[in-house]
Amino acid sequence: MVIDPRVVERLYVKANAGRWHVAKARFADVLEASAQRAFASGEKDPRDLERYLIALHLEDLALACACADGDEGAWDHFMMEQRPLLYRAADALEPGGGARELADSLYAELYGLRERAGERQSLFRYFHGRSSLTTWLRAVLSQRYVDRLRANRRVEALPDEDSAEAVPAASQAIDPDRHRYLRVIHDALTRAIANLVPRDRLRLACYYAQELTLAETARLVGEHEATSSRQLGRTRRAIRDDVERQLREEQRLSEAEIAQCFASVAEDPGPLNLGGLLAPDSERKESPVDRSR
Repeated sequence: MVIDPRVVERLYVKANAGRWHVAKARFADVLEASAQRAFASGEKDPRDLERYLIALHLEDLALACACADGDEGAWDHFMMEQRPLLYRAADALEPGGGARELADSLYAELYGLRERAGERQSLFRYFHGRSSLTTWLRAVLSQRYVDRLRANRRVEALPDEDSAEAVPAASQAIDPDRHRYLRVIHDALTRAIANLVPRDRLRLACYYAQELTLAETARLVGEHEATSSRQLGRTRRAIRDDVERQLREEQRLSEAEIAQCFASVAEDPGPLNLGGLLAPDSERKESPVDRSR
């Protein structure tokens, strides 16, 4: 996607990119990368493209570009302006300073200490100017915080049965329809997932079956973290709608029965195996039916 050099010139001046010693060719590359993300479906009308570029947070984009390239003046300005804001965001996530080390750990990624093929890999390369730099940093910090909570829960030991923290198991009445509910939900889920496009199945498999972080999933799929988050939400809703449609139209369940079906399975999914449902057709096996209840 090539941008008119005259447009690049105007935007370069508007962004004050020269202040940070960003070359026009480099700034043009950054603008093109942002446009490629926004118009991934293909070429757009030049007027639409120009309107999109003008609406970007251009000064933030130029600053991020300079920081990614290692400009010391840009980096000093970034630290002076953004560090207090990032600390406030961290304190909002966890009052008492518990999240500040996450904020500090971002700086190494932003600066680009890691190298690949001889080039520094800065986290700034994921910033495309569609939001302000402050908003983007808060989103990245929030996702890191969620990832840490999720990781801690995976390795957290269960409390002793006799301890005060132990939660007694709730008594469960035997549901005579549970066997049928499991079967119809399994069949409906299998068809709903099979109806997804491969990219959506891959995203689900990475995030839920393989338990990758949102950032890792986004990198594997080749999209921004925010895009992965939105697409995961959209896919979950699509699966739910498809399952409900199947239960209503094919199983002839009433709305009350559908609600009871979801409630029963949500309380105890039993043998429903998301990893198996998301596996390729050649590897997918029928989940065993729970006959223990």
